[in-house]
Amino acid sequence: MKLTVPQIMAASLPLVMVTAYDYPGAMHAQNAGVDLILVGDSLGNVVLGYDSTAPVTLSDVIHHARAARRGAPDTFLVVDMPFGTYHTGVTDAMRAAVAIIQQTGADAVKMEGSSPEVLEATRTLTRNGVPVMAHVGLLPQTATAQGGMKVQGTGVEGAKQVLEAAMSVQEAGAFSVVLEVIPARLARLITERLHIPTIGIGAGPHCKGQVLVTHDLLGVYEGEQKKIAKRYAEIGALSTGAIRDYAAEVRGGQFPARENSFVIKDEVLDKLY
Repeated sequence: MKLTVPQIMAASLPLVMVTAYDYPGAMHAQNAGVDLILVGDSLGNVVLGYDSTAPVTLSDVIHHARAARRGAPDTFLVVDMPFGTYHTGVTDAMRAAVAIIQQTGADAVKMEGSSPEVLEATRTLTRNGVPVMAHVGLLPQTATAQGGMKVQGTGVEGAKQVLEAAMSVQEAGAFSVVLEVIPARLARLITERLHIPTIGIGAGPHCKGQVLVTHDLLGVYEGEQKKIAKRYAEIGALSTGAIRDYAAEVRGGQFPARENSFVIKDEVLDKLY
């Protein structure tokens, strides 16, 4: 049964969230029993082949979220608000959030950061019935301004900024907050200070929940494993091997075999000659 916002906020067991961007990915996640599915703008990196999340558009996330919702109708679905859709005022933010909710059937949206514009958008959306998941720490949409994709909050001032950001998004009405790539002890302090659940990615074991990009945990892309993730499979190598085997059988005449072919009666075929 799909969780509600109050149930998520009151959850006693660690919350499990993964990303999904299409029907089969969301279906597998729901069948595995995850608590939340995120249609993240990480689809720019792992699905669309971009170098960052910045090029992802509102149309992109709506397209992918509609497919994910069909695959997981009974799982709480969160959709990322793309870069630029909520930074230019509450009217634009509300318009984008309404489009996501109406066109995808999502249960909540997610916004990165704690700037005055983001906080005001969070207040406006939540006042109007749109649940908001916040996101502080490393902010992939604007990582260049943070000095790149690196750990945040390691120094005194940086740690204060992350803590204050988490407190401010809670005050603005967010029902949960993602903590990305911050020291584990800082994440623990934030988790203890907040009354909304923290969901970590590269933030240690003390958060109220964890999220991973599915492509990372499945090993879809071969190469060095990311520090913030753990591979539970090697789908990329398996897929490449399977396609290689298929190509070899086609070239060698083993596929399609008799069992992959359909038959026609001799008397029917004779009339064609």
